[in-house]
Amino acid sequence: MTDRLVPRLALAAFVACVPPALLHFVGHNKVYFGGWIHFGAVAVGATMATISAIALTVAGARRGDARAVLVGGAFSVMAALLVLHGLTTPGVLIGMNGVVAFAGGATLPVGGAILALSVLPVLRRPESVRPLIVLIVVSIALIAALGVAAVVDPHLVPNVPEPASPLAWAALLVGLVFFAALAVRAFRTYLLTHRALDLVVVVGLLWLASALVGTLLLGYWDLGWWLGHAFEIAGIALVGIPVAIDLARTAPSRPLVGDLRGAELVEAEEAYLGSQVRSLMLALAHKDEYTEEHTRRVALRAVQVGEELGLPSTRLRSLAVGGLLHDIGKLRCPDEILKKPGPLTDAEYAVVREHAEAGRKLLKELGGFGEPVLRLVRSHHERLDGSGYPEGLDEQQIDLDTRIMAVCDVYDALRSTRVYREAWSHERAMALLRSSAETEFDSRCVDALERVLGDESSVGLAVAV
Repeated sequence: MTDRLVPRLALAAFVACVPPALLHFVGHNKVYFGGWIHFGAVAVGATMATISAIALTVAGARRGDARAVLVGGAFSVMAALLVLHGLTTPGVLIGMNGVVAFAGGATLPVGGAILALSVLPVLRRPESVRPLIVLIVVSIALIAALGVAAVVDPHLVPNVPEPASPLAWAALLVGLVFFAALAVRAFRTYLLTHRALDLVVVVGLLWLASALVGTLLLGYWDLGWWLGHAFEIAGIALVGIPVAIDLARTAPSRPLVGDLRGAELVEAEEAYLGSQVRSLMLALAHKDEYTEEHTRRVALRAVQVGEELGLPSTRLRSLAVGGLLHDIGKLRCPDEILKKPGPLTDAEYAVVREHAEAGRKLLKELGGFGEPVLRLVRSHHERLDGSGYPEGLDEQQIDLDTRIMAVCDVYDALRSTRVYREAWSHERAMALLRSSAETEFDSRCVDALERVLGDESSVGLAVAV
């Protein structure tokens, strides 16, 4: 809910700052831990990564979700490198070698690079699952071969990257770019969904980025090097567990991919917008099925137009919620008026007009809805020329989001069949909107709606014709 957003973000920011703060203040403190402690600590991280990898890969393969398989592959490669990093701990199973540093330094940059590939469109295709699984198996085999080489000749692999060496700094930069891109995707998803699990993924990615600093720039005798390993283990858990939970619910996990669209918020409002929105939609459907269906279509069009106009995630979410609930005030409208099989009298129309203010009051009483949503509910019948209601606002007082809602609301109303009139054609409805652009409606919103509907028509979607 909106009233939880700021505290959640503040807590997440605080938790995300813990690793860099510790690295800064105590990272250079000198410590001594034996090789067995390193061996055991890495074993914990490798075990967690392995469990996540198996769960994600199996679930993704069963569902034909190539992107889930890719995420599982990233964890598989990280697990294999962690295992190699632990097994080659000097003084435990073998002597001094270069593989331990190579595997430790490569784990996070390589894992981050693989995760970043999840944005590729080709990975939306089920036929990509099998090649990905083959690639994962080959990658693990190569890592295993590297480990065997270390056992046969510990000096075969050079000890790279040295802490704070140019190669280490290059690996750090590459890794930070990948994890920053992933964190931005995950944060955008959170701004759309407001789901705590999506925010946990953001924090986990930031912890993994911090782990890079400790493992690549500091040495074995520095406390920060050991802290880097701890942050790595914790980060893997913070990223892997929410993704696994999503897949266990047979739902695609979106934070790492970052391709959640506003339309999906409308289609699955309980999952992304919360149980309160879902309950209100059920109540509206029970009151009047047409109104509930109308609000869904308006919400869908509103977020599509918002995306077309480049609105940020927070406003797209408000459009989704506001669109779904823009007619919620009709819950308080008498059935004999709301469901009247014919044109309304002036007195009856005056009662219906009260739904805008009634909806705002209802949501205000329930709590948890931000001012942008309340404004959309109250003002979606306002017009640029001041002819709308309930306040008769002019164009200086009507924001872009409300203008979007007004255009989408009118378009769907015209395109809907009512007992007292036939549905208008798409061409006739758009002609009315265009003729009223810049007087009643914003021309940018009208043009954007026409582009959205044109794109749908070009791929043969019946809803656009």
